[in-house]
Amino acid sequence: MNFLAHIYLSGDNKQITVGNFMADGIRGKTYEKYPRDIQIGILLHRQIDTFTDAHPIVRKSTKRLHKNYSHYSGVIVDILYDHFLAKNWDNYSDIPLAEYVNNFYDTLEENFDVLQLRVQKMMPYMITNNWLLSYASIDGISKVLDGMNRRTHNRSKMNLAVNELEEFYSEFESEFTAFFEELIKFSEETLKTLSSRSLTN
Repeated sequence: MNFLAHIYLSGDNKQITVGNFMADGIRGKTYEKYPRDIQIGILLHRQIDTFTDAHPIVRKSTKRLHKNYSHYSGVIVDILYDHFLAKNWDNYSDIPLAEYVNNFYDTLEENFDVLQLRVQKMMPYMITNNWLLSYASIDGISKVLDGMNRRTHNRSKMNLAVNELEEFYSEFESEFTAFFEELIKFSEETLKTLSSRSLTN
């Protein structure tokens, strides 16, 4: 899953949310140097990714893209699923999306010192361009895919995947909806398990 889903699936604990958000850059057991709730967020992120990558519904979405985008298909599906979460946000939260993401940006700024340098450098762009809110529109997703394509030096052609999004919009949306119901339950159970465990610190 992409940024918005990981943030949402973290629950109400700000430190867990920060840990989940920054987890991609944390390798191996280096997570153990962080405070307990940050550790929980990092481990939750890893469990969510493992569950997502192996899920048959996600694989169905990925397969639709594989011919044109090969191993980048999974990354694209993560981004497309964030679009459907943002678009249908009112189904998942009582807090308006604009308010929710602004609260999250505030949380990032409050926890700036704990973030890796890579995330600290990314933050101003994320906030200024309001990435999380922009996911709700196809235009916003198109810009995200353009940015991802540039990062691959135009090798991935991910910018073109907006064409598949528009062509198979209802299929992707129904797959997201069915999968996300399962992912919410999985994340809630995983969070309870991790919170009850003894971790470093």
